[in-house]
Amino acid sequence: MVRITKQEFKEMFNSKIYSIYAHSINEATNEQLQIVLSSVIKDIIAKYWVDNRLSTNKEVYYFSIEFLIGRQLKSNLLNLQIEEVIKEGLEDMGIDLDDLICAEKDPALGNGGLGRLAACFLDSMASLNISGHGYGIRYKYGLFEQKFINGYQVEVPDNWLLHEQYSWESIRPNKAVVVKFGGEVYLEEDNGRLKAKHHGYIPVMAMPYDIPIIGYDNDFINTLRLFKAEILNRDFGINTLYANTFTGSYEQALKYKYYTEEISQVLYPNDSNHAGKLLRLKQEYFLVSSGIQDIINKYRKNKFDILDFPKHIAIHINDTHPTLCIPELMRILLDEEGLSWEEAFDITKNTISYTNHTIMAEAMEKWPVDMMKELLPRIYMIIEEINKRYVEYLNHKYNDNEKIRRMSIICDNNINMANLSIIGSYSVNGVAKLHTEILKKEVLSDFYEDDPGKFNNKTNGIAHRRWLISCNEDLSNLITEHIGNIWKKDTEELKRLEDYKENRNFLKKLECIKIKNKTKLANFIAEEYGICINPESIYDVQIKRLHAYKRQLLNVLHILHLYHELLENPELDIVPRTFIFGAKAAPGYHLAKCIIKLINSVAEKINNDKSINNKIKVVFIENYGVSLAEKIIPSTDVSEQISTATKEASGTGNMKFMMNGAITLATLDGANVEIYDQVGEENIVIFGLKASQVLNYNKYGGYSSLDLYNSNFKIKRVVDDLVNGFIPNISKEGRVIYDSLITYNDEYFVLRDFENYIEAQSKIDTLYRDKEKWSKMCLINIANSGIFSSDRTISEYAKDIWFRGC
Repeated sequence: MVRITKQEFKEMFNSKIYSIYAHSINEATNEQLQIVLSSVIKDIIAKYWVDNRLSTNKEVYYFSIEFLIGRQLKSNLLNLQIEEVIKEGLEDMGIDLDDLICAEKDPALGNGGLGRLAACFLDSMASLNISGHGYGIRYKYGLFEQKFINGYQVEVPDNWLLHEQYSWESIRPNKAVVVKFGGEVYLEEDNGRLKAKHHGYIPVMAMPYDIPIIGYDNDFINTLRLFKAEILNRDFGINTLYANTFTGSYEQALKYKYYTEEISQVLYPNDSNHAGKLLRLKQEYFLVSSGIQDIINKYRKNKFDILDFPKHIAIHINDTHPTLCIPELMRILLDEEGLSWEEAFDITKNTISYTNHTIMAEAMEKWPVDMMKELLPRIYMIIEEINKRYVEYLNHKYNDNEKIRRMSIICDNNINMANLSIIGSYSVNGVAKLHTEILKKEVLSDFYEDDPGKFNNKTNGIAHRRWLISCNEDLSNLITEHIGNIWKKDTEELKRLEDYKENRNFLKKLECIKIKNKTKLANFIAEEYGICINPESIYDVQIKRLHAYKRQLLNVLHILHLYHELLENPELDIVPRTFIFGAKAAPGYHLAKCIIKLINSVAEKINNDKSINNKIKVVFIENYGVSLAEKIIPSTDVSEQISTATKEASGTGNMKFMMNGAITLATLDGANVEIYDQVGEENIVIFGLKASQVLNYNKYGGYSSLDLYNSNFKIKRVVDDLVNGFIPNISKEGRVIYDSLITYNDEYFVLRDFENYIEAQSKIDTLYRDKEKWSKMCLINIANSGIFSSDRTISEYAKDIWFRGC
């Protein structure tokens, strides 16, 4: 166990501040003090981190284009169980630990649920003593920092790497590898074998930066290794055939520098143009080549037989962004290890597993053949050969040209990455029961029929240590006070809280904690945005990535409906409601940015209308991220999970809200279905089309948004608001949204579900009036949230996928 006394800590802290900054505590900023504290903690854990990194057991390597890890200080102190000692030691030196926690910047390494899931999974692997490490990219600016100017989203660089350093990382220059782009590849015969020779490539150095991932109360530490793209060091030991790297004109040298460094500049470059698409492909190959080379180098040091690779290594690809792991591993096994095609493919297929995160066609990655061939010539050759052999297999098995076309990796001059992921892996999983069933029966039905044993479900989960114990301490303490400490390691123990559902004293305490959290958030919003909200109002919250299928539009149209009702009758008897949004829209996603402008314009109109007596307020939180979520979620009454049925693979925000005692207002989509199964219909509010109805509309048609618009006054009124001047300053944006609903027939069935959504919101109003009943519903949700811990999810991944047969 990690142990440190208060005196030992104070001596380490004082020594460290002088060694880093050469001045005293009194002269330091909170930012500097946070860096010093992080450095001290890294010293404390160093031995355990090194010991774990030298493990020779089977290891899991988790590849993800995003890792939305959030602030690490509070989480690390919690997991090490030394928070009280550190807090007291700092107090003796006149330092407030909370100030240092707030001084830490959120790492800009992700965008939404995909990246946060990856972070939760790393937390759980370490906490369950699984040797599991993450591979990602060390983005200089990440996605972007969101600013609102006149209600519009404006993207500015998120300069999270202040002074080019992050307090929790350690650079590993001795582990750097070279990634090769472009050039030409020739196959030459050598002793009866074909060998690939790569000429004229552009070399990029992948510099590793390691972040410790600390397990909860177990001295187990894994690593998140992030790669930064750098120009090749002259002394790296490679004679590059890219002549202009070190010679030629100054302009050529600058061009090479830019080519290299742009790779790890930003997350998700705008891929609506050729240059952005090419950069994104570079990023994906940079990630997988860096990671696969790193794994192979470590494997070689352990001197294991290369043919036993799958016995020692499990590689997991989080969605299709890291799919190139498959041909990259093949490349190394073929070109560097000298294996036969059959040996290399057998090893690859038995090493790599794949999680699918979407059923949406536009989100299924495809790369133009010409782009792949030019940027990654050897990788393209391998993909082409995998496809050729797979098509031969299909031709032998099926007499169905259309089926073979659907299942091919290369089709219509595009490379289908989902197909490659399935063909080159031994396991394919969905992330919620509904999602997996849709994959098997609809989206990937050809592959499921061909090899049903490959498919399985792993419903997502969340790290309850961050999303309950850390961010909602009062609730965590209340739970521990009544059922003990075991639930912190075994969340199924939360079920015991149901014993208190008739205990009025417990329910009252639950209500008081919620009000306290709501008051904190109200103070934050007043300070940051100058908007006064009522802690006694219903906090109705939708915080997630801005996408049309997530239907923030449905939410704001209902707000407009409610506003009209209040304008007609200011004395309308409703519980005051505060609607809170938080979301970023991709820079090139015009409709999503129009919806942001709409929400902000509606908020400005409603919040300044005194005639409605403050009965509704609308707040759009700027630059939504992990740390803001940690403030918002504990205070939430209503969790908006209103995506079009079939479109949300799982969701994890729904689980975080549930665990903190919010009531879910939802369609039966993603993991909402499983939340419904856990809590029962009386403790969740369900509305909208079912999955089968949406799939039926998509297959056979029959939906007309125009008919609804013409026949339903409530719908017509709010849709007309988009274009009739009722909402100021949205003439262009309102027209875009109007057209998406009427001209283009409302792809995500916003108007089809609108009336039902109004009814569901009315039900929320009725339920909330009975405070004891509402608190009981909150309790039931908390008590049944344990199954949604990522510890359970990772245990299933380990047993059914990574270590099966071990």
